[in-house]
Amino acid sequence: MTEKTIGILVTGHSPAELAETYGNYADMFARLLGGFDFAFKRYFVVDGEFPASPRDADGWLLTGSKFGVYEDHDWIRQLEGFIRQVHAEKVPMVGICFGHQVMAKALGGHVEKFKGGWSAGPVSYKRSDLDEEQVLLAWHQDQVLRVPDGAEVVGKTDFCENAVIRYGDWGLSYQPHPEFSPRFFEGLAEARKSAIPEPLFERVKKVDVPIATDRIAREIGEFLSRDR
Repeated sequence: MTEKTIGILVTGHSPAELAETYGNYADMFARLLGGFDFAFKRYFVVDGEFPASPRDADGWLLTGSKFGVYEDHDWIRQLEGFIRQVHAEKVPMVGICFGHQVMAKALGGHVEKFKGGWSAGPVSYKRSDLDEEQVLLAWHQDQVLRVPDGAEVVGKTDFCENAVIRYGDWGLSYQPHPEFSPRFFEGLAEARKSAIPEPLFERVKKVDVPIATDRIAREIGEFLSRDR
């Protein structure tokens, strides 16, 4: 099988106090997918660095971010346009957290700050397409509240109804963070604990349950590897 190039569209920066140990979000995805024959190109779209064409990579991956997709930033609007181009060209795309949300918004869905509050820490997601539950690490208040026409919700919780979305053979997106290790998550929670209610921080500051990292890494890698 020919090596595929995956373009990582980096939509946020990891906390500076964690970057030396864990790297940036692109580094985390490169580690997550290290078992596949991929070469990676990194584009820091959060800083205005964009690919020239949807064909600059064989597949695309959108990272998480501290920003909301509804915020008025030029790079977010440019990113939405690029997602629509990638969709039109049928180059496969995977989105995580902010990436999950911006894919939905770009294609006609609706995202907003969820009135029910935060989801953080280990969360069990019900997967209708796999008939199983998967524990993954969540860190979000924004949610996809309406999915685009033609998209299929295949993962959910009682708190987050649209947590995993499939876009036919083209796209796949997840609200939780398979790229976060338990130790990175604990550091992130400490660095940004002022963003979440203190009782929630106390519940999630230590991750001591198994996470379905390998299962999701395989799913993402196989999705991006598939010949279309």
